[in-house]
Amino acid sequence: MAWWRFRKKETETDVRESRQKQEVGALAKLKQGLLKTTSGLRSLFGLRRKIDEPILEELEVKLYEADFGPELVPELIEEVRSAYRKREIESTDQIPSFLKEKLLERLAVRDTSLARCENGPTVILVVGVNGTGKTTSIAKLAHWLSAQGNRVLLAACDTFRAAATQQLQKWAEKVGSPLVTGKEGQDPASVAYAACEKALNEGYHYLIIDTAGRLHTQVNLMRELEKVRRVIAKKVQGAPHEVLLVLDATVGQNAISQAEVFNRALNVTGLILAKLDGTAKGGVVITLNNRFQIPVKFVGLGESKEDLAPFSAE
Repeated sequence: MAWWRFRKKETETDVRESRQKQEVGALAKLKQGLLKTTSGLRSLFGLRRKIDEPILEELEVKLYEADFGPELVPELIEEVRSAYRKREIESTDQIPSFLKEKLLERLAVRDTSLARCENGPTVILVVGVNGTGKTTSIAKLAHWLSAQGNRVLLAACDTFRAAATQQLQKWAEKVGSPLVTGKEGQDPASVAYAACEKALNEGYHYLIIDTAGRLHTQVNLMRELEKVRRVIAKKVQGAPHEVLLVLDATVGQNAISQAEVFNRALNVTGLILAKLDGTAKGGVVITLNNRFQIPVKFVGLGESKEDLAPFSAE
C-alpha cells in the first residue's frame, strides 16, 4: 500500500475517534445538564410505594414543575393509571422506566440529524428572540461542524444592532470561522446574499446566517426574515436547508409561544434548546416536539464553544 493511502486511512481513523470522544463528552454533559429536571422526579420514586391517587397527584405536580405542559401531563398520568390497572406496573419504583419508554416513543419518531447538501454549501438560517442564546449557539454549532472537518462561514444579518455583529465577530474569532458583515442599518437580505456568494465561490460546506430577533416588532421582523429567506433561496438551490429556532429552555412555556410565531412565518425545521443546563424545566423538550412536530436537534449545556450537544432522545 502506498504511504499516502496509509496516511489517509490513519487520518480518517483519527477523525472517527475524535468524533466518538466528542459524542461521549456531549452525552455526559447532556446527562449533567438534565439533573435539575430529573432530581425533582427522582425524589418521588426513591422509595417503593403503592401507586394510588395521592401518588398520581404528586407525580402530576412534579411533571408540571418540570414543564411537560398542560397537553402532555394529563396524557402521561392517564397512561400510568391505566398501566397500574392492567398490572403492567405495580409500584412507584417502576414508574421511571415506564415513563422513559412512553417519552422515548414520542421523541424517536422524528429525525434529529442536521441536513447536509451534497452539491454546494448547506445554508442554515438561525432565528430566535434576542437574549435566547442565539449568537452563542451559532458559534457553538460552527465549532461543532468545524470539528468534523467542515469549512464553515458565518453571516451577521442583524444589521440594526451593532452589538449583535460585534458579539458574533468575537465568537467567530474564537471558533476560527470567517464572518461576512454589512454596514450598520444595511438591508439584512443583501448581507445574506453576499454571504451566499462567498460560500459558493470559495467552497464552504456550511453557511450559518444569524438574524435579528426583535419580537416586539413582530410584523416587521417576520417580513425581514421572509425576505432573507427568499433571497438565499434564489442564490443557493434548496436554501435554506435548515431553519433552526433557538429557544431559551429556562423560560419554559414561553418558549412555546415563540416557537409558534417563528414556525408560522418560516416553517422551522429544527430547534436548538439553549441553557438546558440551567433549568429544571427540561420537559419543554417533549412539549415542543409534540406541539409542533419539530425535532430538537441540539441542546446548549454551558458557556464554552464546546458546550453544544446533538440531541439524543435516549
